[in-house]
Amino acid sequence: MWSIGELAEHAGVSVKTVRFYSDRGLLPEAARSSGGHRRYGPGAVDRLRLIRSLRTLDLPVVEVGRVLDEDDVLEDVVAGQLREIGSQLAALRWREAALQLLQGCTPQERADRLRLIGAVPLPPDTTVLARFWRRWLPPRLPAPLVSAVVDQAIPQPPADPTPAQVLSIARLFSFVSGVCVAATHCQPEAHRSNKGYRPAVLYEGLSEAYALASPELRARRPGREGEALDCFVSAYARSHGARDTTGFRRRLAGVLADDPRIDRYWQLVAELAGPSQPTAGAAHDWLLDALDVQTGRAGRAPSTSKETWST
Repeated sequence: MWSIGELAEHAGVSVKTVRFYSDRGLLPEAARSSGGHRRYGPGAVDRLRLIRSLRTLDLPVVEVGRVLDEDDVLEDVVAGQLREIGSQLAALRWREAALQLLQGCTPQERADRLRLIGAVPLPPDTTVLARFWRRWLPPRLPAPLVSAVVDQAIPQPPADPTPAQVLSIARLFSFVSGVCVAATHCQPEAHRSNKGYRPAVLYEGLSEAYALASPELRARRPGREGEALDCFVSAYARSHGARDTTGFRRRLAGVLADDPRIDRYWQLVAELAGPSQPTAGAAHDWLLDALDVQTGRAGRAPSTSKETWST
């Protein structure tokens, strides 16, 4: 049996350290002397060295206790610590990029950027973006379809952002937190609940049409007739119980030209994702251009002029 001082000497630590771990139940004493002093068995040295190793890795005392008292938990504890460190590193990268964004700004720019950055958790939590989309989408969509649309529409924040990406996502958060300032209804015609149509049919078809248009966007081809446009128009026709005719396409082009838009949202998402990943908004604009060409409405004003949300 060793005294607390002898154990500390053999393990190369201070008496205070031994007492600390003993008091927290990590290093149980084997007995007490007649004078009430702690006594430790020969296995205490190895246990104390293991505790020190685990604490060197910055494992919390509670987790160290789990490793000591339970078999086969070290792997789980290490995996949990790696996840936590990954989150901390991501937060540090976002903070670094945000600080770089503030370097070299004019005083006016710095004040605006500080306001934007201050409203965004770092790294960003996309809950506010999901809330925006659930508000923007038409009512009565099935929950699985809403989830699919929201997942497609929300960009994943990069793990190692550039200062420009920090600014884009801060502006994106500011945009979705704004209010609609249009004099008329803020949502597209097809979203209005009194129109008597099937929104699920529309959004399922739009998703397919956007996927068909994406290769055209990557190839930088202008909007044109083809399978993507046919699928796009068919989604609107079927959702309204109408036939896809020349007259329907003309009327649809007119309605869509007057619809409220959220192009600023898609512009900022594109800045985050890069040109190799066309957004649903870019696909929608490409299909509108194709429809305008086909119906003789070519020369439509840029969609960004129809912005209806304040930032």
